[in-house]
Amino acid sequence: MDYKFETRCIHRENEHEEGHPYGSVCTPIYQTATFYHPGIGQTTGFNYTRESNPTRTELEDIVTSLEEAKDTVACANGMAAIVLCMELFESGDHIVCSEDLYGGSVRMFQTTGEKRGLTFTYVNTADAAATEAAIKSNTKALYIETPSNPTMQITDLAKMKSLADKYNLLLIVDNTFLSPYFQKPIRFGADLVIHSGTKFLGGHNDTLAGFLSTSREDLAAKIRYLYKTVGSCLAPFDSYLLIRGIKTLPIRMERQQENALAIAKWLQTQKKIKQVYYIGLEDHPGYEINKKQTTGFGSMISIRTDSEATARRVLERIRLITYAESLGGVESLMTYPMLQTHGDVPVETRERLGITEDFLRFSVGIENVDDLIADLDQALNGED
Repeated sequence: MDYKFETRCIHRENEHEEGHPYGSVCTPIYQTATFYHPGIGQTTGFNYTRESNPTRTELEDIVTSLEEAKDTVACANGMAAIVLCMELFESGDHIVCSEDLYGGSVRMFQTTGEKRGLTFTYVNTADAAATEAAIKSNTKALYIETPSNPTMQITDLAKMKSLADKYNLLLIVDNTFLSPYFQKPIRFGADLVIHSGTKFLGGHNDTLAGFLSTSREDLAAKIRYLYKTVGSCLAPFDSYLLIRGIKTLPIRMERQQENALAIAKWLQTQKKIKQVYYIGLEDHPGYEINKKQTTGFGSMISIRTDSEATARRVLERIRLITYAESLGGVESLMTYPMLQTHGDVPVETRERLGITEDFLRFSVGIENVDDLIADLDQALNGED
């Protein structure tokens, strides 16, 4: 049966025929390091948990289904998934990246990546001409975030696919901000899709995870070999938590998006807010492109306040919203990118992108929207 997305978040096809031991409705946690062999040269299908584990395999199958991929590996965290992806490249290879990129990715590229002989060029991938101009003879991939973190730039995936085909490049898309519920990069030609599963897929700020999905059988085989070799696997208990989190992904993201749109519109009315970065606002420069390649806008908002003092005042006065790193959970979080998530991005790059002392990133949760707006109001406008 061809289940719809919401159903596939909860049920596997043929799950009642295949079943879990003892008729368990939930996936069991196979908390075991190793598995017995029925005989010499024989296997139950699982040998050692670093390579594969039944709980993790079910999770990987779920994400593969949601991303419409050929295969997915579940990693210990999002950075582990990015590192695994980089293992596909050789010394001397060059990668063109979105210039507005998660700071941890930049840190890894500029340290571990460059130490391995990889080189990176950062451009505004919303500009297809600038992206093409950055491609060199040794370029092997385009690495895209859309929406980007944290200034919410939108890249046209169809145009990136055209460039990838023209120059025989891999198209890699970090899909963390929208999740496969709102965006499916493989439909637009992505070869590899990366997630920090800690965020929307997990959804509860209670575990770390990462995913690397691929649309190609040849890449799937390479990734599986690297995966068991470098040992970046997700533990069984964490796999169970991700399976549980994904079951509510659609309803969480719908509520978060509803809240985010209302909050973004309210923020636009506030004198102390100079700019609102939310891709669901019709005046966002990437609004139409995003509508063309997604089914939603998500719940990530960035804001530019009128001063550093106002930004710090908000962080120090919020009470319901939590001042913390991360995003995508049911709890609303406010982040100071220049000090937290993007502290390792070169200062000149941060300033050019506008990630400065007056800039905040807001991950909207599922709380009552009136309560969230009231908290923002008192933080911005309340008496000291």
